[in-house]
Amino acid sequence: MAQHFSLAACDVVGFDLDHTLCRYNLPESAPLIYNSFAQFLVKEKGYDKELLNVTPEDWDFCCKGLALDLEDGNFLKLADNGTVLRASHGTKMMAPEVLAEAYGKKEWKHFLSDTGMACRSGKYYFYDNYFDLPGALLCARVVDYLTKQNNGQKTFDFWKDIVAAIQHNYKMSAFKENCGIYFPEIKRDPGRYLHSCPESVKKWLRQLKNAGKILLLITSSHSDYCRLLCEYILGNDFTDLFDVVITNALKPGFFSHLPSQRPFRTLENDEEQEALPSLDKPGWYSQGNAVHLYELLKKMTGKPEPKVVYFGDSMHSDIFPARHYSNWETVLILEELRGDEGARSQRPEESEPLEKKGKYEGPKAKPLNTSSKKWGSFFIDSVWGLENTEDSLVYTWSCKRISTYSTIAIPSIEAIAELPLDYKFTRFSSSNSKTAGYYPNPPLVLTSDETLISK
Repeated sequence: MAQHFSLAACDVVGFDLDHTLCRYNLPESAPLIYNSFAQFLVKEKGYDKELLNVTPEDWDFCCKGLALDLEDGNFLKLADNGTVLRASHGTKMMAPEVLAEAYGKKEWKHFLSDTGMACRSGKYYFYDNYFDLPGALLCARVVDYLTKQNNGQKTFDFWKDIVAAIQHNYKMSAFKENCGIYFPEIKRDPGRYLHSCPESVKKWLRQLKNAGKILLLITSSHSDYCRLLCEYILGNDFTDLFDVVITNALKPGFFSHLPSQRPFRTLENDEEQEALPSLDKPGWYSQGNAVHLYELLKKMTGKPEPKVVYFGDSMHSDIFPARHYSNWETVLILEELRGDEGARSQRPEESEPLEKKGKYEGPKAKPLNTSSKKWGSFFIDSVWGLENTEDSLVYTWSCKRISTYSTIAIPSIEAIAELPLDYKFTRFSSSNSKTAGYYPNPPLVLTSDETLISK
C-alpha cells in the first residue's frame, strides 16, 4: 500500500453523521443523554432518585475505551495485549493490590481477536463514542447503588434496564412521538446542543462534489432526526450535497451483514417500506448493506473497484467494520486530539472550547475529550510491577486499534477542510510507528521521551 493517502485519489467519500459531520456541544449533550436514561430508571424501574444528581466532578469518570463487565460491574481499561491496566467497581477505582489480585497480568477473560471483540456480547460492553459515555457514568453509579443496597452484591442484572432506557429514548418512533427526554429537548433548542458546520467544511463538501466525488451519508440515526441535524448544521439544501443518504444503517451490521440479512428499504414520510432486492439508483434509503451499496458505486463511477474513504468517530461502528469487512479507507474523527491543540499553540482561536459560553449552568464539568484523572490517558498507561515503573508505559488497546484500522486520525473535519484535495497524508500503515497517521500532530503523550512497550 502507498505510504501516503490523498482524497484526490478517492472516487467516493462517505461520512457518519453524529460526532463526525455533526459536532455536539458535549458539556450540554452529555448531561442530556445521562438524564434521559436516569429519569427512565428512576420513574419506570424504581431506581434511587440519587442517580439524578450529578456533580461536575462525577464526569471525570467518563473515558472512551473502557469495557464494562456486565456480570461483576467492573469497568476496565485494557492494554494492547488484553491485560487490565486499571479497573473500577462502579465508580470506585481499584487499588493496585486489588487490581493485581483480581486480574494479575493475564489477558482479560473476554479478550478475543478484533473480529470477536467487534461482536456485541451479553457479557461486556465497550464505550467508544460520546453517545455512549454518559451511559458509562450512569451504569457505574447504578453498580454503586446496588452494591450499597445489597451489602456488597457480587453479580448484577441491571443491563436489561439500561437497554430499556435506550429503547425508550431512541426507538424509531421516539422522534415523531416526542417520546422520552432526548429528542424533545434537541427539537426545542438545537443551538444549545449542536455546532453548525463551519463555512470551511460546507465549502469543502462542495469542493469534493465539484471534483466529481460521490458523497455518501451513512448514519444509524433515523431519517427524521438525521433531517433535523443536517438542516441545522448544513442548511435546508443539505440533500444537494449527498448522492446517497442512508439512515437507520444499523452499523456495524451495515458492513458485516450479508445483503439477504440486511436489505435496503425505501422511505415514505420517514416510514420504512418494502425491502429492495438491490440498490439501483442514488437517493435516500434506510438500513441496507455495504455489498449492495458498492455495486451501485461501481455503476455510478463506471469503475470495477471504486476507491471509497469513510469518515467516522466510532471504532466499533465505523472504522473497524469499514476497513475489516469492506476494505475502505478510514478516517477516524478523534476529538481527544482537540485537547492537545491549546497546549501546542496557546492561541485561543486554535483551541476553541467545546462548550458554548454562557450555556452551561453551574461549575464546568470536565470536557469528555480531555484526559480523565481516574483513568489516565486514552492512548497509553503505566504498568504495575515492572522495573522503573514510572518510565514503563504501554499502549492501550484503543490506541492499538486506531493505528491498525484507521488510515489517518484527525481531531475534526474542520482540521483538514482548508487543505488541497491532493494533500498527501502519511498513513498509519506507512511504517511501524504508532503515530504516523495522526494529523496535524500525534497526541502529546505519544511524543514524549518515555519508554513505550508494545507487547
